[in-house]
Amino acid sequence: MAVDVELSPPAIARIRRLERIWEEPRGVLGWLTTTDHKRIGLLYFFTTLAFFGAGGIEAMLIRTQLAVPNAKVLDPNAYDELFTLHGVTMIFFFIIPMTVGAFGNYLVPLMLGARDMAFPRLNAFSYWLFLGSGVLLYGGFAASSQAPACGWFCYAPLNTAGYSPGHGVDFYALGLIFNGISSTVAAINFIVTIFKLRAPGMSLNRLPLFNYAMLAVSFSLLFALPPLTIDLVFLELQRKLGFHFFDVAHGGDPLLWQHLFWLFGHPEVYIIVLPAFGIATSIIPTFAKRRMLAFPLVALAELLVAFIGFGVWAHHMFATGLATTTLVFFAAASMMVVVPSTIQIFAWLFTVVTGRPEFRAPLLFIGGFIVFFVIGGITGIMFAAIPFDQQTTDTYFVVAHFHFIIFGAAVFPLFGGMYYWFPKVTGRMYHERWAQASFWVTFVGTALTFFPMHIVGLLGMPRRVYTYPSGVGWDSYNLSETVGAYILTGGLLMIFANLAWSRFRGPVAGADPFHGGTLEWTTTSPPPPYNFPVIPEVTSPYPNWDPPDRERDRRRLERGQLVLDAGHETTASTVRDGLLDEILEMPSESWWPLVTAACITAIFAFLLTSHFAIAGIFALTAALAVVGWHWREPEEPEPA
Repeated sequence: MAVDVELSPPAIARIRRLERIWEEPRGVLGWLTTTDHKRIGLLYFFTTLAFFGAGGIEAMLIRTQLAVPNAKVLDPNAYDELFTLHGVTMIFFFIIPMTVGAFGNYLVPLMLGARDMAFPRLNAFSYWLFLGSGVLLYGGFAASSQAPACGWFCYAPLNTAGYSPGHGVDFYALGLIFNGISSTVAAINFIVTIFKLRAPGMSLNRLPLFNYAMLAVSFSLLFALPPLTIDLVFLELQRKLGFHFFDVAHGGDPLLWQHLFWLFGHPEVYIIVLPAFGIATSIIPTFAKRRMLAFPLVALAELLVAFIGFGVWAHHMFATGLATTTLVFFAAASMMVVVPSTIQIFAWLFTVVTGRPEFRAPLLFIGGFIVFFVIGGITGIMFAAIPFDQQTTDTYFVVAHFHFIIFGAAVFPLFGGMYYWFPKVTGRMYHERWAQASFWVTFVGTALTFFPMHIVGLLGMPRRVYTYPSGVGWDSYNLSETVGAYILTGGLLMIFANLAWSRFRGPVAGADPFHGGTLEWTTTSPPPPYNFPVIPEVTSPYPNWDPPDRERDRRRLERGQLVLDAGHETTASTVRDGLLDEILEMPSESWWPLVTAACITAIFAFLLTSHFAIAGIFALTAALAVVGWHWREPEEPEPA
């Protein structure tokens, strides 16, 4: 709710008081010490965009190398390093932090009617840890001129010291352990925020579907990351201290790496795609101009996708010699996960068909997402057939399926979400015709890049090869894939050029240009530091479409009810029914998250390079920073 001339002087005075309480320092200092979930979301956004640029450059070098047979753009080692960095960057440093860190941080408290995340300083700490993990991976590459070259899944024994000497795999292992700590911290924060910081009246059956998706993702991260972390710790113990977890000659087993990795790796596919589901369920009702059909089923389906995903990990191991009875179980689980996904697809489509759809750019990107998700889902079901999987494993058919899910299904909704929430974040409207043109270029480029990979995979082209001979029927398909990659790059540049231009030149958007249904559209664009001048009360899953409720919010502001202008405060609610429980005092901006994360980054870096004494000094500094973090500061007098 903006400062309105129709408000009484006492109401305007309360809003001014909230601004003084919640305003953070301006300039670089404010960004370094911020605990505002919106600023942290923007930090995640621009950091992940930088990593997306790095991963995109790596992908273009790979596709340029494969455009024609016997190309010499990259040598074998450089190719292996680039495709490993590309996979690690896109999975761990772009898609997950963009969806969870950027979109989740910015939107979840706004959709809940809260003023911040449950643990604001921990939220800042998770961002600085994420940045530190990226600096560790790419900084190690820059310092040693050696990147990991074992693929983003880095199978044993290729990841052991005998096959991968140097520090490349060590940067990979420690960087991902570090990244996992950041993601775990963020997941805990989201779970507590969604369960406890909902607006009064927002019972679980009124929770926005985007938040159900984020809840499913957070629980998945919480249970999926420990197996990966254990795997990486085992790897470092073997590389540095001579253990034999993956060494057959000493009683180890290289399949142990695959089991532990895919215990994370397959739920990770749904960790990537579930926020896309949440974005779709936000955009479709707005532009279909009706509430989501089968709302409870869609919410349940989002949770079931995450749950069933934990029973599918050996889906990736059908060619490793596991017992047939074991394979049948995982094949059945692979088929089961289709059911909740199909429920959502039908709900999305019928919501559009039974509404009055307006096909603007955000909805177009969701349409492209549904097309690519269906194609990727069909090929995924094909892999559930054990004989087919055993024939096509490690071919480009797998690469095609993977990219239709990871890029087509997970990234397309991100672009739709960027356009959809751009007016809310910036207060400006994007250029609609340019946005629609960018969709079609990106859609064509994506289809042309990845669809021919199905064909060339069926023709026998293996994945992870840096070149191929002429005359085996792969030439034209690889050339079309590379042409498609350049078209796709052009489409992406159009998207970001449109958003950059609109940020400064676009028309003023107003608070609610699309008439969205959830609470973020009830406040100003961009939202103020305190989010809402009065904590809203909710009676449906689409509170912005309930004018009487919003009018009651205005009257509460006039009366000073739930304004919470006595300090840095927000409300807590009961878990099930969303009843007002208590008023929480929230921490303000602080240097401690940044200092603590920087010390932990230094610990990892010096451990990696065997400077144990220096690592110990930074460990002591980190411990002192934690003490400073929790030191109780004297209470300041309330602002006048």
